[in-house]
Amino acid sequence: MKQFKTLLIAAALFIGATSFTNAQSKIAHINTTELIQSMPEMKAAQAEMEKLGKTYETDIQASAKELQDKMKLYDSQAASQTDEENKKRVLEVQGMEQSIRQYQAQAQQDLQKKELELLKPITEKAKAAILKVAKAQGFNYVLDSTQGQGVIMAEGKDLLGDVKKELGY
Repeated sequence: MKQFKTLLIAAALFIGATSFTNAQSKIAHINTTELIQSMPEMKAAQAEMEKLGKTYETDIQASAKELQDKMKLYDSQAASQTDEENKKRVLEVQGMEQSIRQYQAQAQQDLQKKELELLKPITEKAKAAILKVAKAQGFNYVLDSTQGQGVIMAEGKDLLGDVKKELGY
């Protein structure tokens, strides 16, 4: 009877330990920034953003040069003009400066909007691949191990290589 009781307790402990082990979640990690930066789509998006940024920069520089030329011309002619004409010219220059600032602000907004538009499908593709690989390998959680994302130590399975393989990189 005593041996039976001991055997029963041992079996209960074994079953409890097995259940506890199975109940623990499997956790993996991946550096999403590194993954996205390695995607060819990201390189194409960055090239497009640089091209658009250079276009805006060229336009702004051309407007600034036009403003400087006009200011030099008006300064050189100021002595020969009436006070009323000089006031009109000052207002014109101020209007041009304001237009340039507004254009810069609009360009910045357009660049941010375009960046979001280009990045959305890339991040969605990366997320879908991460989910597919994680499910296939039986992980319950995947943490982002990108620096600054809150993961201090990541010794679990790193899915970066597997996800890159899934994406064909």
